[in-house]
Amino acid sequence: MNRFCLEVSGPLACFTRPEMKVERVSYEVMTPSAARAVFESILWKPEIRWRVRCIEVLRPIRWMNLRRNEVSAVVSTRNVQQAMAAGSGSLALYVEDERQQRASLLLRDVAYRIHAELSLAPQARDPLAKYTEMFARRARKGQCVNQPYLGCREFAAHFRLVEPQEAHSPPLDETRALGWMLHDLDFSQPHDPQPRFFDARLEAGRIQVPDFSETRA
Repeated sequence: MNRFCLEVSGPLACFTRPEMKVERVSYEVMTPSAARAVFESILWKPEIRWRVRCIEVLRPIRWMNLRRNEVSAVVSTRNVQQAMAAGSGSLALYVEDERQQRASLLLRDVAYRIHAELSLAPQARDPLAKYTEMFARRARKGQCVNQPYLGCREFAAHFRLVEPQEAHSPPLDETRALGWMLHDLDFSQPHDPQPRFFDARLEAGRIQVPDFSETRA
């Protein structure tokens, strides 16, 4: 068995649309890349790959506006390099000078059931069973490499493993077109990863995620 299902939930989520440059606006539902990140937060190795197959929406889609103070600048790489070379330097960032108010359109009170397959990378030497058993053991115990999150690291996610024989509630009874959604990043050129998109549709509360080869740049 190399296919797993997780239930994830949280009070807030933001699966940011890449076309929004400054203010964060979330997609209506969880993206495949965000679902993959949840599985990788429980078990990640260079020898394995996670392939998200389906995302089920368990709660109604609800929104919340949030306005926060943020900063509009970061410490430049050049200043850091000069300080490292000289052994001293000013790397301070004064919040009072760089403060900006930015609005975010977030999802609230979310819950999803995410399905993914575990496969081996070409360089793998150990059998697949080793990693499937490792993931199942860690997920049942609630263990993770880092805290899973819902789009942004500030929105922590609760998760649990859904066992194959377990009965569960049906997803949200809703069907709608979601438009072009981010599938994942194409790392065929590591120095310049490119986003890939697919035409997403919610069918009776489920999004069937296509193969990466069927996505568009």
